[in-house]
Amino acid sequence: MIVVDVNVMAYLWLPSQHNAVINELLVNDKDWNSSFLWRSEFRNILTGYVRRKQYTLAQAIEIQEKAENQMKGREFVVQSSNVLGLTERSTCSAYDCEYVALASQLNVNLITYDKQVIHAFPEIAMTAEQYLTNLKK
Repeated sequence: MIVVDVNVMAYLWLPSQHNAVINELLVNDKDWNSSFLWRSEFRNILTGYVRRKQYTLAQAIEIQEKAENQMKGREFVVQSSNVLGLTERSTCSAYDCEYVALASQLNVNLITYDKQVIHAFPEIAMTAEQYLTNLKK
């Protein structure tokens, strides 16, 4: 079981240099969890693709729906006090700290490519490559 942030979701559903490793991550750990926040952040990413004419609105809606179906039943609300406490300990945004708070709440790793989050919370946050390396040990 892991927590993933919106970037990991984007790397799964949208073209990127990380697609292969994210697919490997999914094969090795299918129990992905996230804060409900990922939905809004993912919509924002898709909006950029639509505005740049990389996807049609219909394609973006289809991608969003597929991603939401993948995460159904694996989305959580986190306590504001936990998120704000994490923001006080770091320079990370409250958005980023939502994912950290959830990983802490579930006592699992957060998979992210946000260097600031990994630096601020190295005990819990790591890249997919780091996580997969740890699994193989």
